[in-house]
Amino acid sequence: MIYSGNIESKLPRVKTTIFTVMSALAKQHQAINLSQGFPDFQVDKRLVELVTQQMLFGKNQYAPMQGVYELREAIALKTEEIYSATYDPDSEITVTAGATQALFTAISAFVREGDEVIVIEPAYDCYVPAIELNGGIPKFVKLEDKTFQIKWEDVNKLISQHTRAIIINTPHNPTASILSAADMQKLEKLLKGRDIIVISDEVYEHIVFDGYEHQSVARYPEIAARSIIVSSFGKTYHTTGWKIGYVLAPSNLMAEFRKVHQYNVFSVNTPVQFAYAEWLKRKDLYIELGRFYQEKRDFFQKLLAGSRFEIYPSLGSYFQVLGYDKITDEKDLDYAKRMTIEAGVAPIPLSVFYNNSYDPKALRFCFAKENDTLEKAAEKLMKL
Repeated sequence: MIYSGNIESKLPRVKTTIFTVMSALAKQHQAINLSQGFPDFQVDKRLVELVTQQMLFGKNQYAPMQGVYELREAIALKTEEIYSATYDPDSEITVTAGATQALFTAISAFVREGDEVIVIEPAYDCYVPAIELNGGIPKFVKLEDKTFQIKWEDVNKLISQHTRAIIINTPHNPTASILSAADMQKLEKLLKGRDIIVISDEVYEHIVFDGYEHQSVARYPEIAARSIIVSSFGKTYHTTGWKIGYVLAPSNLMAEFRKVHQYNVFSVNTPVQFAYAEWLKRKDLYIELGRFYQEKRDFFQKLLAGSRFEIYPSLGSYFQVLGYDKITDEKDLDYAKRMTIEAGVAPIPLSVFYNNSYDPKALRFCFAKENDTLEKAAEKLMKL
């Protein structure tokens, strides 16, 4: 049975997400899946036991709309210790059904018909559809090739009387670049005297390498006062399938965020929230996370040394971008699919993260994998 009436799509340019496409292709051809960003190693059994205990304790009904208080309190404590920023658990922290929901809710709460939102590309693929669904107009700033640094003068040129928000992402997906203190200071100067909200995607906040510190907007009071900060437990605790994240924002912004949150989600998984509240007491787990993934990055890069790929800097997240223009002049989407089918390794093409399908001849690989998985993948890639 098919509806015979006229259906005018609200997202006519949107197709099935590349992560679904490449993961399905990897499964079909039994390729090593380094495309979608999830670990292939097990969650800590002690965390699983904590969730099980909470279920057995009867924590199985609706959580409060804003999240379990114990978890919000633990988040506030962590944020103050790491970033010297104080957020009220009652009015300035909300637990969400993952970061994507948080980003969609934030955009829905603040972007109105005709509002412009500055998007820095390559950009994670959930930003633009959310802007367009809410009648907003995305305005694009392109990162520099290979270094993936922001040209703040280009951002400044895009700002108009219609600019409602700017979305930043650090550590950055897909490029694995990070924003520096100098970047944040330039952003702070750029925003001064302007009525612009910042939506800061910081889901990889604890995965930063080479001695750098994560520059959360929470560190910068003038930016934090106008910012919605989005983070994710899935990236920190290797639990991407549990879909729990959180948002930090000043109370006046959070009040608007919750107006939308209460109707598109209301509340999220109760026993997992209680378990995370306990798990956050293990500070070493998030403090040492960057070192854990830096070892993965270094191991993967060492395996690829001497290959025909160009290894781009990876300063944060658990991704590695590889340039391939010495191997083929194919479009990156075509090469990614052929690599999956013929070489048995599935990456993500970078062009899908640009609004105009700009092709930088580069692919993104996820190294949040067992070393054995990385060795097998690298062996195949070295043959190309």
